[in-house]
Amino acid sequence: MTEKRRSGLFPTKLVAIAAVAGIVAGAAAVYVKQTMSGNAVETADAAQCEGSVARAEAITPYLKGDVAAMIPVSEPKLIDGLTFQDKAGSPMTMANFANKTVLINLWATWCVPCREEMPALNNLQETTGGDAFQVLAINIDTGDVEKPQTFLEETGVDALGLYRDASMGVFNQLKREGLAFGLPVTLLVDGNGCLLGSMNGPAVWDGADAKALVTAAATQ
Repeated sequence: MTEKRRSGLFPTKLVAIAAVAGIVAGAAAVYVKQTMSGNAVETADAAQCEGSVARAEAITPYLKGDVAAMIPVSEPKLIDGLTFQDKAGSPMTMANFANKTVLINLWATWCVPCREEMPALNNLQETTGGDAFQVLAINIDTGDVEKPQTFLEETGVDALGLYRDASMGVFNQLKREGLAFGLPVTLLVDGNGCLLGSMNGPAVWDGADAKALVTAAATQ
């Protein structure tokens, strides 16, 4: 049996990365070239995401330590138009995760920081995931399913499932919206599909700071 590993980056290193990323967004991320594939992220009207900015302000005190690089949203923004697939290739959207606070993480097997933080994201899902919260890790490798599936199996990542967007449309749209500069990129989205915060670069996702943040977000 493959032994599950904690994040390969030392917490002190990630705190330093987070501090830098808070000043220069995307500095810790692996740059990704944009392609022409698309998706949908919309600037929401007040009715669609009423209260999302206030909820983002409420979790701001938790944006510290390992998750200090997450930037709270300053205007309502709807994330429910993202499209991707499950392991079987069936289409999915954020509607499949309605009424849950979701931590969306885009990753690829060729992204070293992504590979290092996947075990921590897996641990976060195991310890904190449930009816109110879920980690949604979306792989954007452009090849077939075998490579990301093998990586997850070899590293003991078994709580996240395999969600994919081989077209890279999810990443490209987030990049156009100014939310993604490279990989990994992580979004915190409320149960209405409204953005609460975004982060470029890795973090210790199974640490106390991350758990406090997602717990606070899920109870808003």
